Amino acid sequence: MDLNRRVYRLSPRDFGAETIAVAFAKTSRSPEPFDVIANELNDDKSREFSEKWIVGYGHSSVAEHAVLHLALENVSRLAIETVEANRLASYTEKSTRYQEWDPNAFVVPPEVIGTEYEKPYRDYMRANFDFYAKALEALRPWGEANTPRRENESNRAWANRARVKAVDVARFVLPMAAMANVGVTMNARTLEYAIKKMLSSELAEVREIGAEIKRVSNEELPTLVKYADEIEHLPAMRERCRAFAEQIDALPDDEWCHIHQFENNGEERILAAVLYRFGDASYDVCFDQVIKMSLEERQAIVDALFEGMNPFDVPIREIEYANLSFDLVMDQGAYFEFKRHRMMTQTPQDLSTRLGYSVPLAITEAGIEDEYRAIMKQASDVYELIAAWNPQVAAYVVPNAYNRRVLCQTNLRTLSHFISLRTAGNAHFSIRRVARAMLEKASEIYPLICSTIRLKNNETSEGLTKEYFTAIADKA
Repeated sequence: MDLNRRVYRLSPRDFGAETIAVAFAKTSRSPEPFDVIANELNDDKSREFSEKWIVGYGHSSVAEHAVLHLALENVSRLAIETVEANRLASYTEKSTRYQEWDPNAFVVPPEVIGTEYEKPYRDYMRANFDFYAKALEALRPWGEANTPRRENESNRAWANRARVKAVDVARFVLPMAAMANVGVTMNARTLEYAIKKMLSSELAEVREIGAEIKRVSNEELPTLVKYADEIEHLPAMRERCRAFAEQIDALPDDEWCHIHQFENNGEERILAAVLYRFGDASYDVCFDQVIKMSLEERQAIVDALFEGMNPFDVPIREIEYANLSFDLVMDQGAYFEFKRHRMMTQTPQDLSTRLGYSVPLAITEAGIEDEYRAIMKQASDVYELIAAWNPQVAAYVVPNAYNRRVLCQTNLRTLSHFISLRTAGNAHFSIRRVARAMLEKASEIYPLICSTIRLKNNETSEGLTKEYFTAIADKA
């Protein structure tokens, strides 16, 4: 046996995804090298092993070694939300910030076809995309006027930056029915559950996509996803919980960024964990020691912890020992970026038009505010019409400008990463506003740790609101 160190790939070009997973699984009982094990396998043997050990005995973690890359094209942005509602996966989707939408690129949900709602739905989509095209044209001069030319910048590069600036604002108009593409990388264990959730969706489009993903995945993973079926208890569970939720009267809107829960002594818990990691005392002893420290002594530990970090370094995991929860209201465009931060625990409410919509200042300055408000009013009218019949289907109508509530639980390490990314100048101004507000609120509770979060500018949430918005919660 070769006892020298070896580091090598089991290439998908040579072995199927399921075979690679089985080869890794067998190493727990076999002394042979991975490549020897893999070469001894074939599709039938891999299938037999998976059926017995992964499916039969529940060794599901083995399925995480089988990875698939899926390409989904021309699916609604509403459906993409369900696809992306799986934490342990990677997604890259068509950007509303950089790409312009084709006027016919919208989904007509199967539920409305042939019903009295089909015509008002199609009429609204045509009106929406007509205005989207008009908004793009009206915003181009505004984009050019607000895009200073860089030194030695070519006309083409400058024109593209100006175009993107216009697209960045026009995205507020796009509805959830707008078609997009998304690339998905997912291991078989996560994929199986994702398929189950899609097959259990209240939306026909999502169920259809789930069935297609299962069919395509079965070609590569003939065993690991074949038992992915609808989760039978979900429909009834949703109805039971909605019945309880509907008993609560809607309250007037409070703060749009509110911390409703946090851990007392969160910073002390973090510092105690740091001392615990690098010392040999028990956690209780470390915590008691931190509690007795002066502010200056605590600051010294924080300085030691973060000194010398560059912008791409990640804080140590002990920063996770302080948790907090936010109740947020943000426009749907911002939420589409917020939801990418899947290490947070996020609970969005169903999308509607009832929390009002944002009016970007650029829309006002481009001279199209009245038409913009008219298309938002039409969206609300059509939403309410369809929502009386099916509120989940009605969500296809809702543009990015409309607000949405989302509950999120996070820790200071994850929050630090989110804020570092989403306060940068190249982040969309809508999500910058949210990130700044979250930092401002968190800093009141955890000032020592929050002061270490790397910021590239001195913006504030209030300043961003005034700079970029005519209104943030107007009702139709």
